[in-house]
Amino acid sequence: MPLRSDAWYAGRDRNAYIHRAWMRRGAPEDAFAGRPQIAIANTASDLTPCNSHLNEVADSVRQGVWAAGGVPLNLPVVSLGETNVRPTAMLWRNMAAMATEELLRANPVDGVVLLGGCDKTIPALLMAAASVDLPAVVLPGGPMLTGTFRGTPLGCGTDVWRLSEEVRAGTLADEDFLRSESSMIRSRGHCNTMGTASTMGLLAEALGTTLPGTAGIPAADSRLLAAAHESGRLAVELVREDRRPSLLLSAGSFHNAIVALAALGGSTNAVVHLLAIAGRLGVPLSLDDFDRVGSNVPLLVDLQPAGRFLMEDLHRAGGLHAVLGEVRDLLDPDALTVTGRPLVDHLAGTEIWDPEVIRTRGTALQPHAGIAVLRGNLAPHGAIIKPAAASGHLLAHRGRAVVFDSVEDLHARIDDPGLDVDADSVLVLRGCGPKGYPGMPEVANLPLPRKLLRAGVRDMVRVCDGRMSGTAYGTVVLHVAPEAAAGGPLAKVRTGDLVVLDVAARRIDVDVSDDELAAREPAPAMTAALAAPTRGWEQLYVRTVTGADTGADLDFLVGASGHAVARESH
Repeated sequence: MPLRSDAWYAGRDRNAYIHRAWMRRGAPEDAFAGRPQIAIANTASDLTPCNSHLNEVADSVRQGVWAAGGVPLNLPVVSLGETNVRPTAMLWRNMAAMATEELLRANPVDGVVLLGGCDKTIPALLMAAASVDLPAVVLPGGPMLTGTFRGTPLGCGTDVWRLSEEVRAGTLADEDFLRSESSMIRSRGHCNTMGTASTMGLLAEALGTTLPGTAGIPAADSRLLAAAHESGRLAVELVREDRRPSLLLSAGSFHNAIVALAALGGSTNAVVHLLAIAGRLGVPLSLDDFDRVGSNVPLLVDLQPAGRFLMEDLHRAGGLHAVLGEVRDLLDPDALTVTGRPLVDHLAGTEIWDPEVIRTRGTALQPHAGIAVLRGNLAPHGAIIKPAAASGHLLAHRGRAVVFDSVEDLHARIDDPGLDVDADSVLVLRGCGPKGYPGMPEVANLPLPRKLLRAGVRDMVRVCDGRMSGTAYGTVVLHVAPEAAAGGPLAKVRTGDLVVLDVAARRIDVDVSDDELAAREPAPAMTAALAAPTRGWEQLYVRTVTGADTGADLDFLVGASGHAVARESH
């Protein structure tokens, strides 16, 4: 079949001459004649430390592309380092997706290998691939190896939250906390907990977009380079067989991703990312699907932050396929992968090599895991909670609200000895949604008041319209929609109101009559948050971003545009 790149390179006219001549630069004579042109969408960046090794991975992809008869083309794309980017990497996810989509469409590219790792990079790349609809395969960069401090394994991210709270509680010396810093990051790769990066790498495979058996290979493991080589070969095959995202990704694919999310105890951030990816494809997926599909899936993986172990242990114990093999009957049998075969076909013969890390159905950590979707007068469009990371005794709770209007307000008052708060209080943080921050930061797991930490309290109910790091834990109701800055009821909650959480009933409410709540004015700080930025990406984002309940994409990017380009450049 004709290649898309032929529109640039085939022929004897001036324009074809220009395209070939400028790209030649030592390429073989036949580099433009019938060879699939494979872009390597590479998010390597020194400012995205979890992806800094991807140039080496890209070299192995290149070798695989050449070996299969294609032409590899390194394409640096927008990279987002979760630990560095301010005000939050989520503000830029949609920009990274849009820029990658446009670069793939504008260039003589037939297929693409998507190299990601850190939290927003894989979602952004998948959103782009879905919108441009060129044959694509994801290659996750893999988790780091496990570091230790004083003989104890460190969970990247999770132990930052835990140790920093112990410092505030007065049970860990500040000097000891700082000594652990050099041990936290042992090797190349992304966080070694079941945070967002690990979750999205594994869900990319559950969706069917990676070479089976690739997701979860540690970044420092030489088997990742072998998988990179094979992914390069596969990309050429995808072009020749015309296996595009729109033909592979179905409602069943997202069903399988939700099952995997629950069984893994994955990050709540996956909800907003999967909704956005499905939106680009036109696949019907709603917030309620996460509860409907995932609520009866057992939690099988004993991994931080919901458990004990780390990603290196998961890979050693059998990896994603061993997990999915235990819940095979819950998977969609027809959902395809980039191999052209169903996901379930790749699960034959899977075994669990360490039943402490990966549990069987009969020894599940929790019989019903997944993400619980809550509704009520505080969240008419929905909110979510991760029961696996919460305290069981708080899943049904009634407490007095202590309200913070912004992250700055929180930091200024949370440790005030005079703050009127006790262990039964419900901490409410607003102004942290897509529009309100802007960008929906990972602040929903509010730090507990120092005076309560010193009294031994380690969890409280917290409610927020922002997100929570996948490495974090606690009884946190998040992604509250509509957000406060968009006029949601959260903007009208007052300190002293009674907040009622009932996860079993899927409810989150404030004990205020409908008439009173309707009559209240939003807090002045929430009204001020509606004043949009006046220039640049932030103003475009705030003006067009949708709610968390639909993926927080830009409204004009929902749906696909395909790969056609109407006009020549000369």
